[in-house]
Amino acid sequence: MPKGKLARLKGKKVAPPPAVARKAEPKKKEQNPLFEKRPRNYGIGQDIQPKRDLSRFVRWPKYVRLQRQRAILYKRLKVPPPINQFTQALDRQTATQLFRLAQKYRPETKVERKRRLMERAKKRASGKEDVPKTRPPVIRSGVNTVTTLVESKKAQLVVIAHDVDPIELVMFLPALCRKMNVPYCIVKGKARLGRLVHRKTCTSVCFTQVNPEDKGALAKLIDAVKNNYNERFDEIRRHWGGGVMGNKSLARIAKLEKAKAKELAQKMG
Repeated sequence: MPKGKLARLKGKKVAPPPAVARKAEPKKKEQNPLFEKRPRNYGIGQDIQPKRDLSRFVRWPKYVRLQRQRAILYKRLKVPPPINQFTQALDRQTATQLFRLAQKYRPETKVERKRRLMERAKKRASGKEDVPKTRPPVIRSGVNTVTTLVESKKAQLVVIAHDVDPIELVMFLPALCRKMNVPYCIVKGKARLGRLVHRKTCTSVCFTQVNPEDKGALAKLIDAVKNNYNERFDEIRRHWGGGVMGNKSLARIAKLEKAKAKELAQKMG
């Protein structure tokens, strides 16, 4: 091709596309001059950083760290059956019925006792006859008291807290109850048991006597408790706890298994 023709072709302009084919250009958004855009800069020494969840980086108190570490250790290590049985607490519905019944048999507080004795002293001072009243049936609390009542077969139902620390304080109670054929159960919360007897915490409580109108409710509770604890003794004494690995360990094992499976598949061809 001659040089002149090539130069002419280069100088030619390409025809513009038809009006229909032209894309509608987006209109620029009109900005209000009163509101100026000021993008934040989160570099060092610049704008204040946004609030983040820093709970992972908090230096927690020692007691919080210890209870968390203990919970993890109970998951990782193999826990023997006598300790592991305390993880099997009573179901919520039965526990609610149990605590509802226990509310009726709470022991009197110091204030109530003082008021009762004051009224009795006033009657005696005024010359009235002092007639001793029969003691109302109440729940008995404390591991020593409960142990004595179980050994003398006066306890009708024993309730043990699941989170007693150290656990050795109540570890023998389930075995003792089974030996003496006394119904027992494990419930969540030493603090919940403590509220029943006007204390901060309580290891165990037991029913010794109930009023005639509550005997049916207690009998139902005893049946449910026996099915869940006393009659499942063989199953409970074989069941170990713990042995649950963390996410990192599980991921590492899964990776090794995958590599072994891949190697085996290559060998098999």
